[in-house]
Amino acid sequence: MEFQEAPSAKVKRGRKPKAESAHEEPPGDKITKSVDPRNALNELISTEWLPETISVWTQRGLGANHPDARIEREHPAPFSFTDVARLVRFFTKKGQTVLDPFAGVGSTLKACATEGRRGIGFELNPRYAELSRERMRTEVKDIWAEEQDVRQGDARDLVKELPDDSLDLVVTSPPYWIILHKEDHKAKQERVANDLDTRYGDDPRDLGNVKVYRDFIGELSAILGACARPLKAGKYMAVVVSDFRDKSKYVMFHADLAIALEPYGLEMRGLKVLYQRHKRIFPYGYPYAYVPNIHHQFIMILQNAKGKKPPKEKAGGDDAKPKRGRKAKAEQ
Repeated sequence: MEFQEAPSAKVKRGRKPKAESAHEEPPGDKITKSVDPRNALNELISTEWLPETISVWTQRGLGANHPDARIEREHPAPFSFTDVARLVRFFTKKGQTVLDPFAGVGSTLKACATEGRRGIGFELNPRYAELSRERMRTEVKDIWAEEQDVRQGDARDLVKELPDDSLDLVVTSPPYWIILHKEDHKAKQERVANDLDTRYGDDPRDLGNVKVYRDFIGELSAILGACARPLKAGKYMAVVVSDFRDKSKYVMFHADLAIALEPYGLEMRGLKVLYQRHKRIFPYGYPYAYVPNIHHQFIMILQNAKGKKPPKEKAGGDDAKPKRGRKAKAEQ
């Protein structure tokens, strides 16, 4: 029996199939992306860069029962080193220098150690400064722990010791005025009951003890403004803050601070919302008035504009160049 040849398949109309290239990669191989050579800010590729520009982040912590959270709990207002690490990764490259003028128990320094940056931390309270050093010894098993410099003292004085243009980033979470002096439901349940600090201390130099809000804003902006000198031109400052209530008044701390920093050449470039989804809800105001449970912080992103050339003024008056167009009609 003879086998007949199968009829040839009809050729589909359309573009001609591409010729196979001798350099074509086999299926399944991924193309490795590299850092754009024009990127002088960080070491992120495009797919890593874009998510960090989203204006809302969800706070990421280790969890209250994590063994590395022990020292963090000793501070009345800690912030997560994992959130700081995102800022450090985005605004610096490895080996660069970061300052935290209100270091607390060293969250920024731990972030710098884990990300391979050199951190400098100023801390007024001797106990917290020592806890920062202990944190580097016990929580960071890396050679970069040795590159973290904890300096105990007043930030007003310590910032003067830094050389000009020696910093690549300033990141901090300063005191939020005297709000720690108010022992509300949260403070009583979470800190007083566990014999934990509810204030930074009694030192009169501590910004958390300044009684008048306007004086507090002036003192804080002066300290952060002084950081503009050692911060390189065009580099960034990230300040983690929270608005708060003062009796019945809602205080927009982030807005007041942004305005106060403008004379120092620190210009706002953006504002992130740091959503704290883990926080408990308390019956503030019930059943008489609206009082918010504040479950977010702001991350103020500022840029050091020193050395920035002012915009050219347009010539006016008789010296102004005439606009091109139709000639004006002669008066009759």
